[in-house]
Amino acid sequence: MAQPFDRDCKAPAPGELDLELEEFWVDDPWQIQQSNNLSSFEKNRIYLNHQGSEFMEISHLTAADSDGDGRSVVAADFRNNGHLDLVVRQVGGGPLLLYENNFQSGHYLTISLRGRTSNRLGIGSRLIATIANHKVVRELYPLNSFRSQMTNQVHFGLGKEEVITELEIKWPSGENQIFKNIQADRHIILTEGNARIETIQPGSIYRP
Repeated sequence: MAQPFDRDCKAPAPGELDLELEEFWVDDPWQIQQSNNLSSFEKNRIYLNHQGSEFMEISHLTAADSDGDGRSVVAADFRNNGHLDLVVRQVGGGPLLLYENNFQSGHYLTISLRGRTSNRLGIGSRLIATIANHKVVRELYPLNSFRSQMTNQVHFGLGKEEVITELEIKWPSGENQIFKNIQADRHIILTEGNARIETIQPGSIYRP
């Protein structure tokens, strides 16, 4: 629906409204957001990956099924406990919602990269982690969605494993690095061309 240039314009309803379906009509399109939500109060949805074969819709169990017209979402570990929480920006249900991830705890590793020949944040790097008998691949691309951007961190969920046996980093410059036997449950910084592993203490300030 287009808004007319004349703010005093009144547009009568084209027909009878079905109140059982909660249909509504606003004569003045400029005033439509004062009392109504154009999202039709569609609820947010949360899907749980079930053993890599299917997704289960669990929104009603999480309290994240808000009907406030969510527009932006960012996943990040806001509590430094290895769980990726969600921040949702809404149009019709308050400015910000923080959903804490309270699923059963497992081991994890969070990695920040520091490029030297490559760009400063290592954006575009590919990380290949060997965990037990399988490999997990992550690429550092801080995704942009509507008015939001993910952090420049790489998160590995390790489940019951406490060590990443091998971590290979393919930097944008073409350099490859391999780290062995990295202990889990921490946030580390890896620098291009440097074998040192720097651990970030929760609550400390570090340069992005």
